[in-house]
Amino acid sequence: MKAYVFPGQGAQFSGMGKDLYEKSALAKELFDKANDILGFSITDIMFTGSAEDLKQTRVTQPAVFLHSVILSKVLGDSFKPDMVAGHSLGEFSALVANKVLDFEDGLRLVSKRALAMQHACEIEESTMAAVLGLEDEMVEAICADTKGIVVAANYNCPGQLVISGEQLAVEKACEELKERGARRAMILPVGGAFHSPLMEPAREELAAAIENTKFSNPICPIYQNVTTFAVTDPSEIKENLIFQLTAPVKWTQSVQNMIKDGATEFIEVGPGKVLQGLVKKIDRSAEVSSAEF
Repeated sequence: MKAYVFPGQGAQFSGMGKDLYEKSALAKELFDKANDILGFSITDIMFTGSAEDLKQTRVTQPAVFLHSVILSKVLGDSFKPDMVAGHSLGEFSALVANKVLDFEDGLRLVSKRALAMQHACEIEESTMAAVLGLEDEMVEAICADTKGIVVAANYNCPGQLVISGEQLAVEKACEELKERGARRAMILPVGGAFHSPLMEPAREELAAAIENTKFSNPICPIYQNVTTFAVTDPSEIKENLIFQLTAPVKWTQSVQNMIKDGATEFIEVGPGKVLQGLVKKIDRSAEVSSAEF
């Protein structure tokens, strides 16, 4: 069975999507439509902007989303998923690709999500840190014992977990994690504490937009970050998407459940190969590849 997976923030690179735009009339039409919806030329930034330009949250999230979604549409009849999943932001790409959201609604939600997260980051000094080489349970326990808000945010693969929270609490937890044997506990260059309780203002802002958006029946199950299990009910998908901003991204568990349900081949749709690397670390026997048009 084929599982199509969609990357999140951090997969962007200068020049992304340019080949799609130049080689496909459908891609050109969708990119031009995206410029109109967003009210600025995101294609200029994607195709010729610097890495610094692409780092702006209002740009990064729509850029990765557009690259993934437009590639899935250009694939046409060869895009035949048995199941889909997306890492954080990538969940929105997956929902457009499997027909739960239409292109325009998906892009508007992603743009709103990016701005809402940016606003939440400005309220309080916060950050995230990558932790390597410890069991998840130990990382969770140390976060729970640390004064202030710090939680496990991204379960990327066994031995690789990202924590998120208040700046001082994350720094303190990193010190403790290193003392307890972490191979690395490193602050990440991000704008704030994504997938933590500090994203509550963003969740509230995005919830209203999601509630007012039409969600249709999917063409195949989606394994969502919040629950990690196959979901096909539009109202359940909507509810999980609302809670995604303040809940951890359970990528390891999602991939394990996809494999348990029959996935043998994982095809990454979008920029980069980050998810292919994570899937191989979760299960070395899984086949991985990039979607190509």
